[in-house]
Amino acid sequence: MAELRFDGRTAIVTGAGGNPSLGRAHAMLLAARGANVVVNDIGGGAGPAGSASAQAVADEIVALGGKAVADTNSVATPEGAAAMVKTALDAFGGIDIIVNNAGVVYVAPLEEITIRDYQRTAEVNLLGPMYLVRAAWPHMKAKGYGRIVNIASSSMFGCALQIAYGATKGGMLALTQGLAAEGEPYGIKVNAVGPGAFTRMVIAAREEDSRAYQYSKQHMPAELVSPAIAFFAHEDCPVSGECLEVMGGGVRRVYYARTEGITDLDLKPETIAERWDEIVAGTSERRIPPAEMDGFSAQGRPYVPSE
Repeated sequence: MAELRFDGRTAIVTGAGGNPSLGRAHAMLLAARGANVVVNDIGGGAGPAGSASAQAVADEIVALGGKAVADTNSVATPEGAAAMVKTALDAFGGIDIIVNNAGVVYVAPLEEITIRDYQRTAEVNLLGPMYLVRAAWPHMKAKGYGRIVNIASSSMFGCALQIAYGATKGGMLALTQGLAAEGEPYGIKVNAVGPGAFTRMVIAAREEDSRAYQYSKQHMPAELVSPAIAFFAHEDCPVSGECLEVMGGGVRRVYYARTEGITDLDLKPETIAERWDEIVAGTSERRIPPAEMDGFSAQGRPYVPSE
């Protein structure tokens, strides 16, 4: 088939200033296929993961012949999201694609994470995408076109040491499906990707000599996730409200399901206990084991509160 290109389209990719990072890989691929890209990242960072720079990635794209500008606004406030959309409008005259990639994760037992870090996880991972989509939505509606790609995670199925992160990523799947329904009359398609890759998150959370660190570094480059982002971001994408798990070259559909269950108009707690096997009949017995959940499951580097 013909190459899927984005000539004339403008994309915002949040959290795209790191290297290695998923956001950078997504921005680079979209730009290589002709898109104008707003590379967003608040920058900063230290420790083993190093620092992030939206300008560095934008410069990298331009040096390769692409079109990109840097943006350092935070997704965690409505004002930052609105300013980000203004960057796209001022630089390229429109907004067609949003990749809600920015995220934070704190890997620690439930009782150790500070309340502020719980709040920050929600602000960046869940509220941020809502703010950005809300700011861009009127422009997409007026154009009758839009593509939004949200980032979910296998952690939403239950992962020790990632309670806040998993909860926000589960929220992203629900947000995706709600936006897909609301966007359908306006030509706006919204899908999600649950990625797994060697990124600054892995570097920050894992010891370098750990099995998870080395496996992801050798077998899970961020660039193997970006094709799914580009597929969902393209004008020919045929679906909306879908979620794909993508890591190490593997692509799988993730979806909600319900069993046939039972009906009993005299339902009692005892009924559920006695007929449990009927209620769950038809359910796959395979559950996602912790080893497959983004490489953060086992305890890695000690948790350090952000404030």
